[in-house]
Amino acid sequence: MRKVVSVVFCDLSGSTALGERTDPEALRSRMRGYYDRMRQILERHGGTVEKFIGDAVMAVFGVPVAHEDDAMRAVRAAWEMRAAVPRLGLQARIGVNTGEVVAGGGDTLVTGDAVNVAARLEQLAETGEVLIGRETRQLVRDAVQVEPVQVAAKGKAEPVAAYRLLNVDPAAAAVARRLDTPLIGRRPELQQLRQAFERSVRERRCHLFTLLGAAGVGKSRLTAEFVSGLDATTLSGRCLEYGEGITFWPVVSALKQLGEPAEGTLTRLADGACSKGELFWDVRRQLENVARERPLVVVFDDVQWGEETFLDLIDHVADLSRGAPLLLLCLARPDLLDKRPTWGGGKLNATTILLEPLTAQECAELIDAHGGTEPGTRERIVTSADGNPLFVEEMLALVREGGDVGTPSTVRALLQARLDQLARGERTVIEGGAIEGEIFHRGAVVELARSPDVESQLLGLVRKELIHPAAPTLSGDEAFRFRHLLFRDAAYDALPKETRAELHERFADWLELHAQELIELDEIAGYHLERAARYRRELDHADPELERRAGRHLAAAGSRATLRSDAHGAANLLGRALALLPPGDRRRLSAVLDCIGILEELGEHEHRLRLIEELEQADDPTVRMRGRVARSVFRVATEPAEAVEEAEAVAAEALTVFAAADDDLGAAYAYDLAANTSWLRSRAVPTVRALEALLLHAERAGSRLLAGRAMMMLTGPLMYGPFETELIRARLAQLPADESPLARVTMLWVEAELARREKRFTDALGVLEQASAIPRELGLEVFTALHTQRRAQIMHDQGRLDEAVRTYREAISRQEELGLTSFRSTTLINLAEVLYERGQADEAARLALEGEQTGAAEDVVNFAYGHGLRARIAADQDARDTAGVLAREALDHAYKTDFPAVHATAHEALAHVLAAAGRPGEARAELERALQLWQRYGYSARAEQTRTRLTNTR
Repeated sequence: MRKVVSVVFCDLSGSTALGERTDPEALRSRMRGYYDRMRQILERHGGTVEKFIGDAVMAVFGVPVAHEDDAMRAVRAAWEMRAAVPRLGLQARIGVNTGEVVAGGGDTLVTGDAVNVAARLEQLAETGEVLIGRETRQLVRDAVQVEPVQVAAKGKAEPVAAYRLLNVDPAAAAVARRLDTPLIGRRPELQQLRQAFERSVRERRCHLFTLLGAAGVGKSRLTAEFVSGLDATTLSGRCLEYGEGITFWPVVSALKQLGEPAEGTLTRLADGACSKGELFWDVRRQLENVARERPLVVVFDDVQWGEETFLDLIDHVADLSRGAPLLLLCLARPDLLDKRPTWGGGKLNATTILLEPLTAQECAELIDAHGGTEPGTRERIVTSADGNPLFVEEMLALVREGGDVGTPSTVRALLQARLDQLARGERTVIEGGAIEGEIFHRGAVVELARSPDVESQLLGLVRKELIHPAAPTLSGDEAFRFRHLLFRDAAYDALPKETRAELHERFADWLELHAQELIELDEIAGYHLERAARYRRELDHADPELERRAGRHLAAAGSRATLRSDAHGAANLLGRALALLPPGDRRRLSAVLDCIGILEELGEHEHRLRLIEELEQADDPTVRMRGRVARSVFRVATEPAEAVEEAEAVAAEALTVFAAADDDLGAAYAYDLAANTSWLRSRAVPTVRALEALLLHAERAGSRLLAGRAMMMLTGPLMYGPFETELIRARLAQLPADESPLARVTMLWVEAELARREKRFTDALGVLEQASAIPRELGLEVFTALHTQRRAQIMHDQGRLDEAVRTYREAISRQEELGLTSFRSTTLINLAEVLYERGQADEAARLALEGEQTGAAEDVVNFAYGHGLRARIAADQDARDTAGVLAREALDHAYKTDFPAVHATAHEALAHVLAAAGRPGEARAELERALQLWQRYGYSARAEQTRTRLTNTR
């Protein structure tokens, strides 16, 4: 069993010289007296003498039974031994250290580094001196006087922090929590909570209330008082202490309490088939719908363990929720602010308070509320508890169970002491529960404890107030919750690593059989298998098959996280999976590919390149080709001017390789690369072909992530390519049904663009406003910036030039903030066109040139539009040669694309230059070409403008 103990080493000084000058019989008598006296002192303070070696004594405090104040007992014994040795005519030096050890039978009572450090402290102490270690000093700091000593310890890389003991106070301190006693000392905080709730109801809006406090200080007790009798719907969820990558566990727990109304949202969370933003939107709408029926309070506990994406979700709901009385109550330890220093900052609808320790008077009232105790014990509890209600309540529980309150030094020591008082069966049951976590299920304990009498043992633990019934996560089972997480930690920490490994693996086996309903089964089973594998590796018993099994669960969980765009959660899960899955494992390949995609989103180039290199160095040629495709995707994003031609060649070669290998997923990635290179060159037809092939192969391979990407990308080339209106609508109608918010946005974009072409400007603006509302609610800044640009385009078409200029400038500013260089370059040219029509030719020419220079070399649309505008300006200024060159170059750039609107605009620019040069016949020919394009592809408004120019060109 693993335990935290305090070890005392005492060794005589000058014993060799003493032996030389003392008669052997006298020496033997003196040493017998020394051994007897040391044993007497150590055992009187509760220590167990492990051994006498020559003239050295070693004793352990904390085995076989732990006490809440073992460190204090060890220090007192050492101080008394220091005074007793000289009275025996001897001199000694003593070391005391506290730490985790493995305790068991056999020749050695305890083993661990804590024992080695205690021995080293004794060796480094001066004659008549007691040195104590850092952990011991922390546990007894209020009862001793010390001075720091830096000592070099053999075998330690760094000096050992030690303290010379100067004095020991004969009086010192100890810890737990109940929710059914009167609330003591928290009335102001309770009033703040109630006011926040009343404000939320009155203003029908969301309020974020964060309750910070150390473990055991009373956050749960205050919350229980607040929600009792509240006229509101109350939901609760908690972040798991092993919650890495288990992002939405607290949300799922809360929504499950709604039953049938939340099934749709829970299904989408389970499927992970939509983006992070869409899930945020879905969860917020679900909470708002509930709150509109009746005020809603959602309590999230242990938020300091929440994943970044979960914290983002809380921010999203707090920032964007409107029209519904909703209180988000977050309970967290203060280290939440280490993870999120700005938590709640800047929000007018947020409150954060810190629960301070109770006063001595309030602690006394709490003792009375628990039934009181005799005056001496009461005074010692108040002195030792240091204002922590958990300390007060647990010390009282120990007294009632016949324990000695003493002066407990830490919560862990206190809880370890309580656990040591349990019967063997109860201890086994509570350790089995600790494997699952703070909340555990009866079925799991039956499997792990393998005891015939689990039911009675659970009832006994409830009676002793170590656990209490809780709402089960698994249907058809019973659940229990540790009265405090620290109880769980103490029970878990006491288990040897070998036992932990076995129990974690068995619990994962049980989960796979009995917890198929869990949305995040892979995350949780993967965590337990990962823990088992890690412990076995630490014990030099690595189990490759166990590691492989853990890795596969984590990889599956990571893949689902990528589907919902939970980038941080996916990176965490996939990274852990890759640490476990061996090279050559088929699941590793898909995990590497998923991880490369997520790292692309996170901008973590170094790790991404390492994974690409792993693919490139594989023995399998198809895997190596996956690496080449991934490398090309990386280069196209970072060095497009030099990478596009090479990427096209790689995509073509890859398609041949993947076709021969019948590798649909590989083909999907290759078509994704081909589509991106075609779109970079503004070639809509090959882009559409590549995307339709990508969609086909992604669906065959079961990759909803790639399929969703293809559907999103298709709208662009369909809208701007050489496709007539009827064909566009037909192609979009053939796409798989997708009711996600972002799919809705893309379809609304198409409707707005078609309405704009048909000169239905009011309809276009109305549809665009519907579309823009969704990204705003989802917090998707890129989409919002693009909507602003589209709105400006419609205003320009309407002739609302001043409004168009203001809106374009707003779009450019936001695009610059977001680093959307490619979009900004095009918007600059759009703005330049409006300024030209307003008569601001010089500024228009400057912005057009800036737009061309800031875009990518392959962005020929910018060059076509920019050159065409500058050609018209040059013609107006009678710079005919320059105008002619620019107009012809604009036409050349335009026909590098297959965008009809770009072709038509270039023809009109050339017509303008020709007309200015006195060549009306040629100008009319260019305008007629433009008119044919506008009419064929449904641009009614532009066709009307071109007809007017034809009439005016003589």
